[in-house]
Amino acid sequence: MSLLWLRVAVLLYGVAALAVLPAALYNRPRWRHVAVPCAVAAVFFHFVAIVETLYAAHRALPVDAHESASWFGLLLAIAFLGLAQRYHTVSFGIVLLPLSVLLTIVPAFKPGTETLSYPLIQQGWLFLHVALLLAAYAALLLSLIANVLYLIQERRLKQKRPGKGRSWLPPLETTDQIALQSLLFGLPCMTAGLLIGSVVALQTIGPSFFEDPKVLLSVAMWLAYMLMIFIRRHSGLRGRRAIYLSSFVFVVVLAVWAANQLSTVHRFKTP
Repeated sequence: MSLLWLRVAVLLYGVAALAVLPAALYNRPRWRHVAVPCAVAAVFFHFVAIVETLYAAHRALPVDAHESASWFGLLLAIAFLGLAQRYHTVSFGIVLLPLSVLLTIVPAFKPGTETLSYPLIQQGWLFLHVALLLAAYAALLLSLIANVLYLIQERRLKQKRPGKGRSWLPPLETTDQIALQSLLFGLPCMTAGLLIGSVVALQTIGPSFFEDPKVLLSVAMWLAYMLMIFIRRHSGLRGRRAIYLSSFVFVVVLAVWAANQLSTVHRFKTP
C-alpha cells in the first residue's frame, strides 16, 4: 500500500505544480486554491507512504538513495506550504513542487534495492542525524531559490517595467528575509546533524571515521555555510553576489552527496 500512497502523492504534486503556474505567473488566485490543497494532500499521502514503509520494514531510517530522495522531496514540499502560509506567496512552488515530483517519481515507480553500509547503532540518533542534514540541505536550496527571485525582481524594478506578467514575485524585502531566515534555520540543523553523526561514529567506528572523504567534505560544507551566513549578516550581501555565494555552497553540498561513491561508511550498496 505504501507504493500506492506514494504514487498518489506524485500525482497530487504534479497537479499542484501545474496549478501553481497560473497562480503565480499570471496572478490567478483561483489556481492558488487548487495548488495549495493539492500540495497539502500530497504531503499527507507522502508522509503516510514513508511511515508505512518504515513500519513494514521495522526500521526508522531510509536505506537507499531512492528513499533519501523521497524524504528530501517531502521536505521541499513542506517548505513550500510553510512559505505559502507565512508569506502568502506561491512563487517558490514554481521550483519546489517540480523538484518534489522529480525526487519522488523514481521511488514511487521504481523502488531501489540499495542499502546503507552503516553498522548497527542506535537507530534514533542516526534518524536524527539524517533528518537534520536533509533539513539543512532543503534550507540551503530554498535560500538559493530566494536569491534568484530577488535578482529577477530587482532587475524588473530597475528597468521600471509595469510588471503585470511578473506580479507573482514577492517584494524584495520578503524575498531577502526568506533567503536569510532559511540559512539561519539550516545552520543549527547542519551543526547538530554533523555533531550527532560524529559522536555516533566515534562510538562505533573510531577515529578512522574522520579520514572518510565524505566526512572531510562535510566539514568543508559546514565551514562554507558559516562563512556565507557571516558575510550576509555583516555585509548585507544581496542579488547576484548572494547567488554566487549560495551556488558555491550548494556545489559543495552536491560534492558531499557525490562522495558517497568514495565513502566506506556512507555509500549506498546493492546487496
